[in-house]
Amino acid sequence: MRAHCDKDWPFPKDFIIGSASSAYQIEGGWNTSGKGENNWDWYTHNKPWLIADGSNGDVACDSFYKYKEDVAILKDIGFDFYRFSISWSRIFPTGFSNETSKEGIQYYHDLIDELRSKGIEPFVTIYHWDHPQILEKMGGWVNELMVDFFTDFARLVFQEFGPKVRYFATINEPSFFCFGGYGGAVTAPAWNLTLNAEYLCMHNALKAHAKAYHMYDEEFRSTQNGKIGIVLTCQYFFGQDKNDTVTPDIAFQYDCGWTAHPIFSKLGDYPKIMRKRIDENSRIQGWPRSRLPTFTQKEIEYIRGTADYFGLNHYTSHIAVPVKRGTGEVWENDRGFHQAVDPKWPVSAASWLMMVPEGFGNILRRITKEYGNLPIYVTENGYADHGSLNDHERLKYYYAYLKEMLVAINDGCNVKGYTAWSFLDDFEWRGGYTTLFGIVHVDFNDPGRKRTYKKSAKWYKDLLKCRKLIPVHNYTNNN
Repeated sequence: MRAHCDKDWPFPKDFIIGSASSAYQIEGGWNTSGKGENNWDWYTHNKPWLIADGSNGDVACDSFYKYKEDVAILKDIGFDFYRFSISWSRIFPTGFSNETSKEGIQYYHDLIDELRSKGIEPFVTIYHWDHPQILEKMGGWVNELMVDFFTDFARLVFQEFGPKVRYFATINEPSFFCFGGYGGAVTAPAWNLTLNAEYLCMHNALKAHAKAYHMYDEEFRSTQNGKIGIVLTCQYFFGQDKNDTVTPDIAFQYDCGWTAHPIFSKLGDYPKIMRKRIDENSRIQGWPRSRLPTFTQKEIEYIRGTADYFGLNHYTSHIAVPVKRGTGEVWENDRGFHQAVDPKWPVSAASWLMMVPEGFGNILRRITKEYGNLPIYVTENGYADHGSLNDHERLKYYYAYLKEMLVAINDGCNVKGYTAWSFLDDFEWRGGYTTLFGIVHVDFNDPGRKRTYKKSAKWYKDLLKCRKLIPVHNYTNNN
């Protein structure tokens, strides 16, 4: 079919478009190349009932062996860059920097070289949720020593790959693994220490990010001249009542500001509303100190400004519903609101992901308003289904969300790049292989993990030729 480029919706000059994956979700080769056991290896092997289909990432897409085929597909579709992550335990098999795996390091050199040889920019995420299991046994992200362990890992990544990489992200979505893994049981390590461990986790993750950023500044930036940031997940919140602007603002601060405010705001530190409410709850509950840890002024200044760009993962939106609090009572869930959905919003195969494109434009505008005209890279955006090659709903999602992004750019948002999640169908964490985000289908019943273009991949291929948004109606037929 011929592409019909929409002349009214061109992408800006120098705007980059890519796709993404993460190490545990696609690589496989879980115990090859001298790789050590990581937290997700242990979690899926020992608690398979916590995964929707009892599966794991032992083989996944087998990209450890099929990376050249994957790069050839990325090249054929025409993506400008590829965002992927480094497996910590593939580099440090014992968990510590005194022993490295030459095979593991060589794998990432080979991947990066293959990308560069095809004109594709590597966009490296240093940490995407998988770390050596030995570090988890020592407390994981609740242990402050994780700051130094992560810095050791980041230093090797910069030393080995920095001369060939222009874009780095330190940590992917700390709010998700802190809230879901330490404060909850949604993801590894499933500690479920609600309203306690997640705050300690985030405190350490922010320190780790800042230390890696300063290390890059001091030791590598002058020779490598790359960009380094962090990837945050931010929803958009609508008010239950259209006249309620307060509750959506509070929801933004808890959801996005928890991580963003210490780094991107003029004052630094956690959002004031979080400090106020969690401090109040802690006093009422009889804690000797607030459950939300406190940064020293020196730490606030050390963390503030440690990003060259804002990495945004955005999928969906919610409605923020205020919860009344009586005198002397605690704020519900430390927040004082809960989130709801509009039943009219279309729901994807993942129950948490509703199609609300206007929320995408709104969150871009809100980030710009809150933190200034900083560069924004959309590092993940995508849609879940059950793996159909005729992925019409995904096409509608991508078209609607990209259009909202272009409107936001026209409104003054400094968006520099966009990343489709995900490149391949992959292991989707707690969802296993039951919900799939790929624009390229992977046959997990085939030992060779055959790859097949979905219609969304063909649409992206045409879009990248046009560098304009393409209407999807010619792609959403059964031909």
